[in-house]
Amino acid sequence: MKTKRAQPAKVEEKLTTQQKIRREAIAWFWVALVFLLVNGTVGQARVIPSASMQNTLLVGDHLIMSRLGYDVGIPFTNIHKALWRNPQRGQIVIFRPVIPGETSDVIKRVIGLPGETVDVHEGGVWINGTRLHESYTVGRSVLADPSAYLAGFRGKFPYTVPENCFFVMGDNREDSLDSRFVGCIPRDHIIGTPVMIYMSIETPSEPWGSGAIADRISAYANALIHPSEIRWRRLFRLF
Repeated sequence: MKTKRAQPAKVEEKLTTQQKIRREAIAWFWVALVFLLVNGTVGQARVIPSASMQNTLLVGDHLIMSRLGYDVGIPFTNIHKALWRNPQRGQIVIFRPVIPGETSDVIKRVIGLPGETVDVHEGGVWINGTRLHESYTVGRSVLADPSAYLAGFRGKFPYTVPENCFFVMGDNREDSLDSRFVGCIPRDHIIGTPVMIYMSIETPSEPWGSGAIADRISAYANALIHPSEIRWRRLFRLF
């Protein structure tokens, strides 16, 4: 009769405090690395600092942006690579600024595609001679004064959008610094599109500007104390 061979007893590994700390640190390092890679290549968070996209987007709206198919970059660097997806007319996009000295990303709506002719008159926008029907705008669409042109823009209207470029405008047509002032946005500046509003706080523009860290912390603290300042109906709204 065969007898079962005794299995050697498992010896529990005893770790020193230093080894435990090192193992924990390595584990958190990999968690942080995966988060940075996902955050840099798939999605990122953005907040709306101005009224240029009102009423589609309000000051204090917090967005989740998808970069999937649009752009890939190394976190905390200016290294970016445009991918295969191109925005369509009417789509809201987020892009790196074209005005020298500006550092904050910009959000606008795509109006004119490469090769199309854009004109603005009679309070509306015309694409290749046909008026564009826009139900999302606030105010009349008017041309910028040429003295207000920025970023080296010297365009004349009607304006033909160059190849690999997109003509963008804010939905708040009388309060938007867009392609009427700076010209078209190169495709390699476009980094993504918003997919969801995850938070919306009713505040002035100041806390959401670049570098306003103290004001932003104060706005979040105030929203915790006064929940009525949160626009609850806008939370989790999808685009």
